[in-house]
Amino acid sequence: MAKAEACSVFELHPERVAAAKQALPAPAEIERAGALLKAMAEPRRMAILLALRAAGELCVCDLTHVVGGSVSAVSHQLKVLRDQDLVRSRRDGRQVFYRLADEHVVALLDMALAHAREV
Repeated sequence: MAKAEACSVFELHPERVAAAKQALPAPAEIERAGALLKAMAEPRRMAILLALRAAGELCVCDLTHVVGGSVSAVSHQLKVLRDQDLVRSRRDGRQVFYRLADEHVVALLDMALAHAREV
């Protein structure tokens, strides 16, 4: 395992530090973004999001066939994704269909996959 590079001299760069501090969002916004990324990070939830990206809209039964697991397990993962506003649902009779919440989610998925392929 490669050793992480570190500064051999402790020296602050005040202008850079000030710019970085000024650019930081409010703590609540940082926490929300972290929670959103944490929700996306679980492999089955990521698979659900990618399936919805590909199909546009799927019900829980469809998703269980795509990503595996029980209806109960997939429903639980969808609740986590709904709570973070990553997916939206609509009812059609007795069925509930899920889709990605918006284009921001699509962009996050695209960027995550592009970065993963480069590493």
